[in-house]
Amino acid sequence: MAKPNYSFEKRQRELAKQKKKAEKEAEKAMRKRAATGQSPDEAPPADPDKTP
Repeated sequence: MAKPNYSFEKRQRELAKQKKKAEKEAEKAMRKRAATGQSPDEAPPADPDKTP
C-alpha cells in the first residue's frame, strides 16, 4: 500500500482555503459596491501589493 502524502493534502487544503477566502472577499466587495450604488466599472483599482 502506498504511503499517504500529507504535505500534498495539506497544500490542497491551504489552496482551497485561499480560494474560498478570495471568493468571499470578492462577494463582499460586490455587495459593498451594490450598496453604494457604484457599478463594477467605477470601482477603484485593486491594490497591486495584494496577491489573490
